[in-house]
Formats: sequence, C-alpha cells, structure tokens
Amino acid sequence: MRILLSKKAFRILTPRFQTLRLTRSSFSTSYSGGFSDDPEPESWRTMEGLLRSPANFSPLSPITFLERSAKAYRDRTSVVFGSVKHTWFQTYQRCLRLASALTHLGISPGDVVAVLAPNVPAMHELHFAVPMAGLILCPLNTRLDTSTLSVLLQHSEAKILFVDHHLLEVAHGALDLLAKSDRTRKTPKLVLISQSNDDDDDDEDDDRSSSSFDSNHSFDHDYEALVKSGDRDFEAIKPRNEWDPISLNYTSGTTSRPKGVVWSHRGAYLNSLATVFLHQMSVSPVYLWTVPMFHCNGWCLIWGVAAQGGTNICLRKVSPKLIFKNIATHKVTHMGGAPTVLNMIVNSAREPLPHRVEIMTGGSPPMPQVLAKMEELGFNVSHLYGLTETYGPGTHCAWKPEWDSLSLEERTKLKSRQGVQHLGLEGLEVKDPVTMETVSNDGVTMGEVMFRGNTVMSGYFKDLEATRKAFEGGWFHSGDLAVKHPDGYIEVKDRLKDVIISGGENISTVEVERVLCSHQAVVEAAVVARPDNHWGQTPCGFVKLKEGIDGVEPEEIIEFCRDHLPHYMAPKTIVFGDLPKTSTGKVQKYLLRKRADAMGSL
Repeated sequence: MRILLSKKAFRILTPRFQTLRLTRSSFSTSYSGGFSDDPEPESWRTMEGLLRSPANFSPLSPITFLERSAKAYRDRTSVVFGSVKHTWFQTYQRCLRLASALTHLGISPGDVVAVLAPNVPAMHELHFAVPMAGLILCPLNTRLDTSTLSVLLQHSEAKILFVDHHLLEVAHGALDLLAKSDRTRKTPKLVLISQSNDDDDDDEDDDRSSSSFDSNHSFDHDYEALVKSGDRDFEAIKPRNEWDPISLNYTSGTTSRPKGVVWSHRGAYLNSLATVFLHQMSVSPVYLWTVPMFHCNGWCLIWGVAAQGGTNICLRKVSPKLIFKNIATHKVTHMGGAPTVLNMIVNSAREPLPHRVEIMTGGSPPMPQVLAKMEELGFNVSHLYGLTETYGPGTHCAWKPEWDSLSLEERTKLKSRQGVQHLGLEGLEVKDPVTMETVSNDGVTMGEVMFRGNTVMSGYFKDLEATRKAFEGGWFHSGDLAVKHPDGYIEVKDRLKDVIISGGENISTVEVERVLCSHQAVVEAAVVARPDNHWGQTPCGFVKLKEGIDGVEPEEIIEFCRDHLPHYMAPKTIVFGDLPKTSTGKVQKYLLRKRADAMGSL
C-alpha cells in the first residue's frame, strides 16, 4: 500500500485569492434589485437582445428559502421545542423583527455576530435573521472553555454575542479575558437567550446543560425583547454579490488550532440544496436536530429544511432517551449524527422503531457492526463526508439498487465508504499531493482527497498564507488519505498527520480501529502512534469498553488484533478509558498523541 506524505509548493491559480477579508463595502443597505458588481458575460457580445436585470438575475442566498416557505408553507409547523411551536410565517416574522432590531444596535453591514447556544429555536432563527440584517453569523462551539472562546471572539471581531442562559457564565469569563487582553477594543454586546422546554430535566448527562441560571451575571439585551422591538415590515438586506460572506465557522479543534472558515451566500445556497438531495428529503420532512447547529451550520440543513418547508424538532441536548421519545412523538422522518451518536443509539437496547427513519452520518468512518445494528433497529443509514471547508457534506455514498441483494456484511462494508461528490461540487479526486496526478482506481493506492467547486470555502479569515496552501494546484487539499475503488467511490483511510510509520511500513489507524471495534467487548477505539526505540513508531490503542464489561486485559485485545491484522499493524499498547471528543463527536487525537508521547518509547 502506497501512502504519499510530502508536498511541494504550487502557484496560486488566480489573482482572486490574493486578498481575503470580510468585506463591508459589498453589502447593500436595501434590496438593490439583484444587480451585482460582476460584468456581463463576455459571450453576450455575440448575441443581440440580451439584458441582465432584476427580472432574470439575483444573487443566490439561502435566506430566500425562508421567504418562500413563509408563503408556500405559511401555516405548517416550522419549529418545535417542547411546548413551543411556530409556523413558517411566524418564523419569518420573528426573523424580520430580529434583523430589524440588529440594525439598531450600532453595528454596520458586514460586521460579525457570534452565537453560543445549543439547538434551541433562537439558534435556528439567527441563521436567517443575521444575514437578513446584512451581517455575518459566527456560530461557536458550546463546549469551548473561556480561554478558547475569548480567542475566537477576539479573532472574529464579533460585535454582538448571543448566548444561551446555561452558557452565560462561560461567556462572561471569556468576555473578561477579552477585556483584559485588549483594553482598547470594546467587548461584544451580550444578548441573553432564555429558551427552555419540558425535556430540559429529562436527561442529566450534560452537567453544563443542567446548570441553573445565575441571575447575577449581567447582559445588555434579552432575546425575546429584542425580537419584539423589531419592525415586522423590515425589508431584508440582500447581498449585492453572492460571494458576500454569510458565515464565519471555526473548525472543531481536533488539531487544537481552530481556523476561521469563511462561507459565502452562494456556497451556502448551493450546499443546502445539495444536502437536501443527498438526504432524500421530500416536501415537509420532520427533522430531529441531533447534529449541533453550530457545526457547519447544521450541515447546511437549517437552510435546507426551510427550502422544503419541513419541521425542525429542536433538542437542547442529545441522549438515546430523547431521540427515541421524539421520533415516536413527532413522527421524525430524518436526522443526522456523527458515529458517536450512532453508538449511543445501538447501545441503548431499544425496540425497533415504529417507522423508518433516514439518518445521515459523517465524521470518522462508521464501523460496519454499528451500521448493521442501526439497520436492524429501523434506521436507514447513509454516509456522507466533508469538512468545514466544504460547507459540511461534500460527498455521500450514493446507494445503488443492485446492492440491495448483497449480504448484510457486504452492504455495511459498502456503506462505510465516503462515495462520490454531491451535486454542488465540480470535482472530487484522490491525488498524489506531489505530482497532482490522480491515483489509480485500484482500491489500494492512497492519495490525498481533494475538492473543487462552488461549495468550497472562500478562505481562512486573516490567514491568506493558509488559504493559498489549501488551494495549491487549483484544488482544495483536505489532508485526508483515501483510496479510489474501481467503481469510482472513494474510501478515506486516515488523516495525513495520523498515519503511523512503523519500521518503514505505513499503518492506517482507521483499519486498526475497525478491528478493535469488532471485538465484542469494545464500544469505541482510537489509535495513535507511540514512540518505539526499534520501530520508530508502533500503534497505541485507546479503547472504551462496553458498559458492564470488566475483566478484559490489554493482552487479550492485542492478541485479537494479531489474529485479524498483519502483526506489524497490531497495537503494542492498549489503554482503557473514555475518549476525548469535540462536541460534534470527533475524537481529539492530538490529546491522545500527547498521552502516548508521555508514556515514553517502548
């Protein structure tokens, strides 16, 4: 198996990427009729009678989905949160009022508005109201500590911070640190979100979510009061150019260094529709929010569900109990989640679902045994793959009817692949990062996954060098290693930085993790390199055992791996315990690498 790890510098394609900034000048203060600053197409010079006008052109933006749903699905339920229910017309009115109120808070078009909140209705509304005010949304990870949060608030230059009442204490801590680090800069205005529902006390797995509201912490505005203060006849601010930024998303921090990824109205519009297609959403789906809305804007489905007039079932926190309860109560048709959510479901020992539920999963490749159990429970699992830099989902394992006749083992193996590009992407390839040649479709030769098209980010905020590096050779470099199968489907094998080189042999940590998770006592596993005096590196497995299982020794797990893998790929070290994760379910391998390094060489 061949793995290509080195890179060379390449010339940037066009002058378009020579500068990167969140621009204020490109926003209009009112609807401009759809004109943009782009010149008319060169090809029109040979065709008489053509004219671009408001009748046939407007910049693409996902906020138009809400406007349409307010008309087409006016009285259908848009949001459910416990006893709180809104129709699409009510949601539209609330977003207009909120957008209007934002324009009176002393901020300018193009400014950044941050939000720190779980999957509550306010989080849903802010995805429309903020861009409708000509502003840029910055959804923040609800698991951030005060130090990291203050760094991101400073980097984003957010003028306003919306914060859920359960997270007010950490927000105040971050603002205090921000004020101390830069006394010349005004701290963001604080808007308190106080939305709760009947399920808040149903599950106590999340200590932060169950914490009480501390009324001693101050804030500048109350969310509901702000909504009520706005003008219902406010005219939404449309982007003059569809390349205008709509969102500033920080990567999840699995590498400990979050980067600010800038999305455009155009990319968000296209990826929202593409995600609806790959999720097979018909009109009026019922979507259960187990994907954090702050993560890649909920995989673009906050806007996508609006396009189809669907119903959003909001959950403050995620647990198997609440998942099954809401599926039965609201007749959920679709949901999503990282493999860790699938693990929670299959280990909850529930009866099969009363009806079929489509569920999309992404992140690390799901284990075949988990996919098999999900199918038995009544979930139809589809696999997608992408990054923050690709607006979330970029590929999916498009299912072929002829695969239905295969055995369960063969089907689950196929479903664990990352598949093919979706409709919003122009190109997806597995390439040699040095020569930029596409690798053979042999299912063996590894290269780097690369993307090209309209649903690739505009760039990294305040980091032009990183943007240039990411776009070397005219493709976005994902940093993921994969193979391409004869049918054209790709299968991710590892991250470039995670590959273990042992005695000159390259070891895919994903392959080792799959074997570890096939052990009957193991529920989750992650593999990183541990220093070895003889081999250079050897696999170190961090393993979480299933609940109620004890008496398993590391030697048993190691021997199991040796029975199912070439011996050089089998871990020499096994450590039992919980795995550190981001709130989106991704294992933070950089923390595990630090632990493995601290163990010293074998």
